[in-house]
Amino acid sequence: MSVKKVYFKTFGCRTNQFDTQVMMSKIKDYQLCFDEKDADIVVVNSCTVTNGADSSVRGYINKLNRETPSARVILAGCGSHSKGEEIFNSGKVFGVMGHSEKEKINELLNKESRFYEIGDLKHIDETIVEEFVGKTRAFIKIQEGCNFRCNYCIIPFVRGDARSHDEDRILQQIRKLAGNGFGEFILTGTNVGSYGKDKGSSMAKLLKKISAIRGVRRIRIGSIEPIQIDDEFKEILHESWMAKHLHIALQHTSDKMLEIMNRRNRFAEDLELFQELYEAGYALGTDFIVGHPGEGEKQWQEAMRRIELLPLTHIHAFTYSKRDGTLSANMKEPVVRGDIAKKRHLQLREAIAQKNYIFRKFHNKNLEVLVENGKDGIYHGYDQYYNKIEIKSNMDIRHNWIFIENAEVGNEKNSAKFYG
Repeated sequence: MSVKKVYFKTFGCRTNQFDTQVMMSKIKDYQLCFDEKDADIVVVNSCTVTNGADSSVRGYINKLNRETPSARVILAGCGSHSKGEEIFNSGKVFGVMGHSEKEKINELLNKESRFYEIGDLKHIDETIVEEFVGKTRAFIKIQEGCNFRCNYCIIPFVRGDARSHDEDRILQQIRKLAGNGFGEFILTGTNVGSYGKDKGSSMAKLLKKISAIRGVRRIRIGSIEPIQIDDEFKEILHESWMAKHLHIALQHTSDKMLEIMNRRNRFAEDLELFQELYEAGYALGTDFIVGHPGEGEKQWQEAMRRIELLPLTHIHAFTYSKRDGTLSANMKEPVVRGDIAKKRHLQLREAIAQKNYIFRKFHNKNLEVLVENGKDGIYHGYDQYYNKIEIKSNMDIRHNWIFIENAEVGNEKNSAKFYG
């Protein structure tokens, strides 16, 4: 009897990517495959951050039902908590599993009858992931959940309150991965900067302990809140193992909009922080929501003037999408027309692209690059500033660390030649 094959489809954030690796590591009775058309079981690790994300997951499940009707579909991830019961009752999936159940995935996949195992929102993973399938960099989930209550966000209600993973387990996992050849580690979670608040520790303390592990070469941090970059964190900014890129979630630069969103940051303090970090040699990215209810032309023009003042180099810009179950979805503030939001989104991305180009013009020397993929003499990786670089080489340099003395700066990316 042949071994059944399971395929994982991951939607959404880095935390979901890590959760998929946890589930993969727990598969014992099945063979992983990398094409859903070959799969007997498809596990959909879903995102529910917006109504649009829900629609994408539903669309994918409908496609599976049409094109691979013999495959069992299992819904996992955040969508299992927000829409799982509805999708299960529709009969479009064989099973639904909540976040707390992913370490039991092998047992759940062995079930002969349909199941709905939603679990709870207090669980903390204990899995030690020793390998990342198809990855060069390792994602390490250090915490789960969020205590912030931003008006547009559903995530605290599908991932629970903030809770830190066990420090010894985090360090044990990194030791194993470093021993397996991983040198770059990306710390992730629902609200990464809240790590340690419930355990009398902190992000900075954890970073120092990780840096002492043999084989750890570079540490990146997922999205962090401005108020979480405190004096203790600033003390490690100049350490060689720190990636010279920080992604700090502002969400907007108009104080009125920040108030409407129930954010904890305000522009004056954000500007001071960003200037300090830029002077410390960091590339700086942010999240920004365009077109949230209440974003009139006056607020938008103010936001763009303030964007020009910020030393930003990267942007993760979202056009606001209504999310049922959030306060923003029921606000009385004027709704921004879709075509206007789209134009603003483009204007914002173009402004940051220009800032990124200028940054790369001044930071194109002595680049330390982890090469991730490539073929036929063309390879790609990211430098310490999280800028993409294309490298021509007559050697197979995939998964290697290389130094680029002087990169050529293009409009969209850097390029270089490497001959060893």
